[in-house]
Amino acid sequence: MSNAEQIPDSVIAESLVATAKTQMVSLFERQKMAFDKDRFPRYEQRVRELKQLKQAILINKQDLLNALETDFGYRSHDESMLGDIFSSISSVDYTLKHLQRWMKPQKRAVGIVFQPAHAKVVYQPKGVVGIIAPWNYPVFLTIGPLVAALAAGNRAMIKMSEYTPNTNAVLVKLLAGIFDSSKVGVTLGEAEVAQAFSGLPFDHLLFTGSTEVGRHVMRAAAENLVPVTLELGGKSPVIIDDKIPLGEAVKRFIYGKTMNAGQTCVSPDYVYCPKSRVNELVAAIRLRHESMYPSLDGFSKRTRIINRRQHGRLVGYLEQAKSLGAEVIPLGEVPTDQDECYMPLTLIIGSDRTMTVMQEEIFGPILPIIGYDDLSQVIDSINANSRPLGLYIQSFDKHFQNTVLNNTHAGGVCINDAAFHVVVDDLPFGGTGDSGLGSYHGVEGFRTFSHAKSVFSRGRLFFADMLFPPYGTRLHQWFYRFFVR
Repeated sequence: MSNAEQIPDSVIAESLVATAKTQMVSLFERQKMAFDKDRFPRYEQRVRELKQLKQAILINKQDLLNALETDFGYRSHDESMLGDIFSSISSVDYTLKHLQRWMKPQKRAVGIVFQPAHAKVVYQPKGVVGIIAPWNYPVFLTIGPLVAALAAGNRAMIKMSEYTPNTNAVLVKLLAGIFDSSKVGVTLGEAEVAQAFSGLPFDHLLFTGSTEVGRHVMRAAAENLVPVTLELGGKSPVIIDDKIPLGEAVKRFIYGKTMNAGQTCVSPDYVYCPKSRVNELVAAIRLRHESMYPSLDGFSKRTRIINRRQHGRLVGYLEQAKSLGAEVIPLGEVPTDQDECYMPLTLIIGSDRTMTVMQEEIFGPILPIIGYDDLSQVIDSINANSRPLGLYIQSFDKHFQNTVLNNTHAGGVCINDAAFHVVVDDLPFGGTGDSGLGSYHGVEGFRTFSHAKSVFSRGRLFFADMLFPPYGTRLHQWFYRFFVR
């Protein structure tokens, strides 16, 4: 037996991690040096890069769809087109349309005391930004932040999730075909590599993932005073009023829940429904679900849970809820299958806050339904817990809508819809409290990755020295009399 064959797997793994860290630091230093030589890329250059990125996505579209299907075990190409490809292309198109206006310095007012003078804000690239992408929408949640970073004139390093190796391979090849690594570089690896990545002295760091991991990322970034944007998750509620037809309400929120098998950060996490309508709601969800995902298809055409670990976590939620007295209702005739990492949409009736399913973000096809008597109970319950990333009101009653809007906090809100505020390019996307910090998309994305530099300028005329010492002159007395009041 050779010496190489005797090396333990743990030693080999440590060596690979060490190599990845070394390469990552080298890439970061190369990008910093390149940025120092080109600190303000021209508009034409930014546009050219974005157009090349869009074209590369379109050329590699089928490879991306196939890779996504492989990484998930099965994922509908239509679902991937909507969630990953269309959303990425839309982000590029919107940015191209508005970038020239975003880049223009903004004039600001100067008070009479400081005249004659001019003031403006110049949006300057921050430098080298880090992007940590998750596994659930690995294309969109890589490309979306990258579009904003490039539009703002930055260089970018991307850490992709180890859970989507096939999609990563396509994206690495796609990006390398457009950009030199000194402009856009990719880092691969598991948790140890991600931890080291978040500790690099970036000029800005954007992380998309769980709240728990987000805390670690922010802690690591704080060592270098790196500003962060955290796109986290949380328990996003649906609130149904007592007047809306339940078939209509279900139609508005169910796709937000079932898309990507519920593995979406803004997926509806649980539903508040008037107590007298809970049974009717279950029937309406069952009917709509069967029309969208017919039982006769089996699970051959349904998105899987990403891996067995995540599948086991979800099964644990259901088993605990059932053991504590909740009613668990799987929809359709296709049962949970651990080997295939498949789980049908499963309703829980009678859950409470003692259950893990009501404490942690579900991130899967499980939907607790909670009956309520009065809207104030719902509002108090939401406000007693961490602020959600999304909140979804199903009501045509303006008073009901405004009562919820004005008395709750959430990263974003949909009225008579769910989750799709994320793909409205002109809306900022971000959380609040435990669901996130900062926002991006549209002009907010451009500004997130830019430094808003204040510029105050004077010409040849200069009268401010009249207020200089020695104090106590008649001019000072006049100034205080008219301007300090």
